[in-house]
This record gives sequence, structure tokens and C-alpha cells, in this order.
Amino acid sequence: MITSLQLRAARALLDVDQRQLAELAGLSLPTIQRMEASDDIVRGNVDSLMKLIRALDAAGIELIGEGVVSEGGGRGVRLKAPAKAAGGRRKALQRGRAA
Repeated sequence: MITSLQLRAARALLDVDQRQLAELAGLSLPTIQRMEASDDIVRGNVDSLMKLIRALDAAGIELIGEGVVSEGGGRGVRLKAPAKAAGGRRKALQRGRAA
């Protein structure tokens, strides 16, 4: 599961807007907007949620779920790769958008 706050934080880490995330995930812009407008846990059909999570994972986002060991506790997101790889990830995301 992913919360709307995690989704917005993941977008911020990737430095992409809603339209770019929609393209990366193969979803429509209104679908991403509805997901981010959720009160807590993102609602949507299973296929759309799986596309979103796969796209975030492929872009290097790790979702931290409730109860998962984390120094700060609680839910969150983090980049899987070191910060020096962020430039390469951004280039890969841009190539994906151009396709």
C-alpha cells in the first residue's frame, strides 16, 4: 500500500510532476491526481496501483510501509541508490518520457 503523502514525496525525490509520473507509470494524469488527492491510503484499481508502484520502484524509490524497520519509524520513501546516482536516474526518467 502507498499513501498520498508517500506518493507526493516520491515525486519530489524524483523531481517529476504529475504528468511525468503518469507517463512513467502508463496511467492518465487524472488517475495520478485522484491518487494524490486521497485522504490517506491511495485508492484505485489494483492494476493502476501496481503500475504506479512498479514505475516508482524502477525509478529507484523504496516505499517504507507501516511497521517496517526504519530509524525514524512510520511510513516514508527513500531513494534506493546513493545520491550520486540521482543524475543518472533523472536522465533515465527523461529518456523514458521522450519515448
